Amino acid sequence: MVKKTVKIIGIVNILLLWVVMPVFGQEQDTSQMLNSLRISIDTLWVLVAAFLVFFMNLGFAMVESGLCRAKNTVNILSKNFIVFAISSISFWALGWGLMFGNGSGFFGWDGLLFVTGADNSPAIGEAYQGAYAALNWTGVPLWAKFFFQLVFAGTAATIVSGAVAERIKFASFIAFSFILVAVMYPITGHWIWGGGWLQTLGMWDFAGSTVVHSVGGWAALAGVILLGPRMGKYNSEGSVRPIVGHNMSTVTLGGLVLWFGWFGFNPGSTMGVGDGSAIAHIAVTTNTAAATAVMGATFASWLREGKPELSMIINGALAGLVAITAPCAFVSVGSAAIIGFSAGILVVGAVSFFDQRKLDDPVGALSVHLVNGIFGTLAVGLFAEDGITGAATGNGLLLGGGFKLLISQLLGVISVGIFTFLIAFAVWFLIKQIIGLRVSRHEEIIGLDIGEHGAEAYAGFQIID
Repeated sequence: MVKKTVKIIGIVNILLLWVVMPVFGQEQDTSQMLNSLRISIDTLWVLVAAFLVFFMNLGFAMVESGLCRAKNTVNILSKNFIVFAISSISFWALGWGLMFGNGSGFFGWDGLLFVTGADNSPAIGEAYQGAYAALNWTGVPLWAKFFFQLVFAGTAATIVSGAVAERIKFASFIAFSFILVAVMYPITGHWIWGGGWLQTLGMWDFAGSTVVHSVGGWAALAGVILLGPRMGKYNSEGSVRPIVGHNMSTVTLGGLVLWFGWFGFNPGSTMGVGDGSAIAHIAVTTNTAAATAVMGATFASWLREGKPELSMIINGALAGLVAITAPCAFVSVGSAAIIGFSAGILVVGAVSFFDQRKLDDPVGALSVHLVNGIFGTLAVGLFAEDGITGAATGNGLLLGGGFKLLISQLLGVISVGIFTFLIAFAVWFLIKQIIGLRVSRHEEIIGLDIGEHGAEAYAGFQIID
């Protein structure tokens, strides 16, 4: 009887082992599958957000072309189309490694052209870490990280296009855009996002008020100074002669496209869906700032001009979006409303400021991206709430945090501004000496469409410029 019982127990144990062992294996498989699923969902989110930011190229093209004259439409559309191709090549060839490669506090040097010495194809359920330690906080694969950052780099170059519109040579714009995305943008980006010295000192810029928008603005300012104003922009006594755009319908549609694309720009910068509450918070602060900025610009232009001007209303929305880009994850919704409303007022005053100084900016890019990029970066130092979405920023000045954070933000604004403006000025100057910057007087009069491209945007229609 005892022997029979022992025999039965032995058979049961064997059966249990036969059942349990695969379960342990299944637990391992399940864990790997869940990890793979998480990375896949994060990757999908990052790429969809990147696609939204890429779609913003259409918005910029429509805003810029509509705010300029019909005779320059083909040229403007050509610039806005080719700029992302240029950015894709230059960021892949050099910019990505300079910005995110392991290196010094000033620039990266590991991983240029993706020659990292590491396996660029991680196993299923794993994400690339490798030579770009500054982005190891996000677990998505290498190429997802690259593409998301690429669309941001392209945005910086697109900003320049609007400020130098209606008088720049097409070839000169191409040359400058390549250098901007290959060298200037990634070096200052490394300082803030790539583990560089400004990041170490405690500067915060969640989605790029400085990294993207101010850099594009400073580069544009240098070009505007060297190019000079468009013919007929200023009367003989120095007063401003408005040069109106030819299609406010496309400007309006472009403005809405940009507003929509910003929901990839800001919420997408989480680069993962692990914290849904943070993504939702960022989406709401982004939208709130845009909305209040529209109201601020409407009221300001109404008071200034006696009537609400549509171009100011649209640029107001863009100003609010630029201003909230740095602090969107670090401030409350109420603070976002204040930041946006202030940005809307600021953009109206900035347009007048640049006009009075004969800095001719056909689309208001300097007022939107440079001025409000600076303001948005400083707004972190004023309105930040420590840990509001998990980031340990410390409190801003207006919430009892003292001047520490504001000083770090100001240092970032000044250092990035000086570096970008001086290098951009030098690059523009060299291009001017080698191939020239500005089209001929005749080309500017007849329009860059015919002079530069030999085509018309509205062939067969008589449009009076």
